[in-house]
This record gives sequence, structure tokens and C-alpha cells, in this order.
Amino acid sequence: MSETTSALPALNDASLLRIAGLIDGEWVAGSNPLAVHDPASGAFLAEVAGHGAEQAQAAIQAAERALPAWRARSARDRGLMLARWAQQLRQHAADLAALMTAEQGKPLTEAKGEVLYAASFLDWYAEEGKRVYGETVPASDPSKRYWVWKQPVGVCAAITPWNFPLAMITRKVAPALAAGCTVMVKPAEQTPLTALACAELALRAGLPAGVLGVLPATAEESIAIGKVWCESPVVRHLSFTGSTEVGRLLAAQCAPTLKRLSLELGGHAPFIVFDDADVDAAVEGAMQSKYRNAGQTCICANRFYVQAGIHDAFVERLAERVAALQLGPGNAANVQVGPLIDGQALAKVRSHVDDALALGAQLRVGGQLRGDLGASFFEPTLLTGVTARMRVAVEETFGPVAAVLKFDTEAQAIQFANATEFGLASYFYTRDIGRALRVAEALDYGMVGLNTGLIASAEAPFGGVKQSGYGREGGHQGIDEYLDIKTVCVQV
Repeated sequence: MSETTSALPALNDASLLRIAGLIDGEWVAGSNPLAVHDPASGAFLAEVAGHGAEQAQAAIQAAERALPAWRARSARDRGLMLARWAQQLRQHAADLAALMTAEQGKPLTEAKGEVLYAASFLDWYAEEGKRVYGETVPASDPSKRYWVWKQPVGVCAAITPWNFPLAMITRKVAPALAAGCTVMVKPAEQTPLTALACAELALRAGLPAGVLGVLPATAEESIAIGKVWCESPVVRHLSFTGSTEVGRLLAAQCAPTLKRLSLELGGHAPFIVFDDADVDAAVEGAMQSKYRNAGQTCICANRFYVQAGIHDAFVERLAERVAALQLGPGNAANVQVGPLIDGQALAKVRSHVDDALALGAQLRVGGQLRGDLGASFFEPTLLTGVTARMRVAVEETFGPVAAVLKFDTEAQAIQFANATEFGLASYFYTRDIGRALRVAEALDYGMVGLNTGLIASAEAPFGGVKQSGYGREGGHQGIDEYLDIKTVCVQV
């Protein structure tokens, strides 16, 4: 590797910078170096030890060895450890945010918010693990008794994305550990530093060796690691957040071992604004949903359906807000929108905007690359006059582009919103209680935001339907993904 000068920010606790993988409680060097770069500037940050199939197998063995003792601990003891881990995250929030912004690009204020969001899952499942209750079922045969127990599924694996490199780890790992499972994590190749710092803090919280493994890897070796975990009969659960295409592949690879899957896949969220909506509230919700993390979230609004009577007023106010957004590197003062993660993401956003304009859409705000700021910057953009035949209306953009379509009737809005293979998140604004109930029930999505653009929290289940996957993360439902049900029939 010719790159030697690092652009990493100075940390208050330099020992949080880990560049080796974690297997069996030890920091392990890899054989395939992984270079990490700042998406804002392209500057080299660090070279991380990349792992492969051999280390993936070693992590399985370590997790299998650690499982009996971890499973035997009381839920209270496991919860106390998760709570200490959460406190470690909060204590080192500034350093974690600095690492996250450096390798992922999001504004520093958003990164700090993600640290607290990540800690909330540890807090929630520290308590929820103590509420895994069984049942005693009255039997029709008076000589028998039925007990229903919930027990940990065993060794688990998680493959996490780059857009929320800390929160997506704790959202998967916290319920698994609380349930008594051991877990291995393969973080995204773009953002391993945040994941490894998180693992360091887990060790400081007292997590035993083998209970948590973290294996950074190059893109090519990530495929090899995933294949090992999918095919292993020891691994009984796989959780993945990412594209629908990769989710389908992982599901096929897991089929021979019939392991349980939690798949949080692609989204294409509609955002509906009815004539009776509070326009200012709808615009605020649109800003929260669409432009957070530069539009690089699986639940961000992608298609804005605005009823004809309110369309022009909504567009005018939204255009003012979008034009005022500050674009720049995430560590710069007052920045609200950072860079896209890489050139591939930039090319997709560019192609969606170009396609829409070529087919007759109007550019109200933005629409330009900003090479003067860095390699991966695209202006916050607002398109109007969008139609259903444009790519931006049928594909997930994953960038800071809002596409507005006009509709006339409630039935039309529901039809447009549901006309997609995806079913993750949806949003709508109305002050009519009857309409609120009708539309919330009719939207074919795993999550619905009614008069809000922010829907995710640790205490509520998160997940989709249709091609957006299955399984839930968060809420009391999230821990059920890591529990098997056992029926015990007793002759008395």
C-alpha cells in the first residue's frame, strides 16, 4: 500500500482506532489489506486488516465455544453488560462520531445522533432480555402439563451496511446477545473503523471472548465470508441489511441449512401529502425524511405524491428549504448534507436526474455535481412534473433527490404508492381522522409514518414486506428473531 499519510481526525482516546479484526476476544491481523478513504475528499484514512473464509470459520468456532457459558448467564447479567456497553458508547460519542464522519461522510451532528441511537438499542434490549417469558398451557388431557419455553437460537451472523455503520450493528447484536446468542459481524468495507471502535468498547464493557466477533473485509472477501456463514450448519441465524439483490442471494445460500433470516432490504418510500394536510408540517417531515444522510437511507422518501389542491404551495415551501441546505464535508461547520459514499452512488443519482429531465421533469432546485467540494458531492435536488415512467419514480435513488408527482384522489394516491415491488417505509400527511385510518391500513408497507417523517426507534419494530424483506428489528418483536420455541409435555 503506497498510501501512508492518514487524514484521520485526532481522537480523545486514540486506542479506539482499531485496524484488526476481533475473533475470540483477540485482535487478529488479516491477509487482505482494506484501505479506508474519506468519501468527501478521497483522502486515505487507514489500512484495516481484511479477513476471508479462513477467519470466518475461526469466528464460527469461537462463537460456538462461547455459546454455552453465555447462554447460561442470567438475562439480568447479560443486560447489565449491554447497559455498560451503551454507557461506553455515550462516553465516547465524540470520538465515534468523528470516526463515522471521516469514513462515511455524514455531518458530524448526524453522526453524534447516530451514536445515541445506537446506544438506545443496547439500553432497550438490556431490559427486554429480562422479559422473555414462556407459557404454561392448560391441557385437554388432565394427566398432562404443557410448558412453552423460549431459548436462544445459537450462533448468529450479521452483515451490516455503510449508511449507519454503528446503529445497524447494535440494532442486530443487542437483541441477539440479550437472548443468549453469540454473534459475528461483517461490517461494510467502506466503514470498518466505526465497527471496530464499537467492538473495542464492547470488550471494555466486559463482553466475554467469542461472544462478539467483528471481521472487516474487502468487497471480494466479504462474499467469501458471507458464503461460509450461510453454508455453516453451526450458524443458526443470519441478519442482513442491504440490497434486495444481495438479500435474495443470501437467502438462497442459507436454504440448505434452513437457518433463520432477518432481511432488511431495498425501499422505495412514498410520501403522500393530502389537500387537508398542514403544509408546514409536511415540508418539515419531507426535509427530515429525504435529506438526512444525503438521502442515503433505506426509509427515506423517494416519491412525493402531492394532491392537486396543495401541490403548488407545498412545492414552493419545499423548494425554499431545499435551496437553503448547506452542502459540504461532514466535519465542516453548519453542514447539513454531506457527500455520497462513492462514485457509483454519485453516478446513479446523476442518471436518475438526467433521465427525469430528458423525459420532461422540471428542475426546481439543485441538480448539479459539486466537484469544487470534492469527488462525491451532489446538490440537494427537487424535481417537479415527474411521471411514473421516469426512473426516479420506479427505482430507489439513494441520494438527495426529491421527485414530486401530482395526484387528484385518495384512491389514486394509494394506487400510486403501492405500485412497487418494495414495501419498507411509507409516509402521509392528513388532518382527516377517517382518511388517516383508511390510508394507514391500505398502504402495503411494513412501516407507516402518519404526519411525521421520522419513524424509527428502538422500542418499535422495524422492517418491511414484499421485496423489502422479512423479520423485524427493534421492539419486543426484535428479540423474538433470536429465540426458538420449545414445547415440553409432562405426564403427571
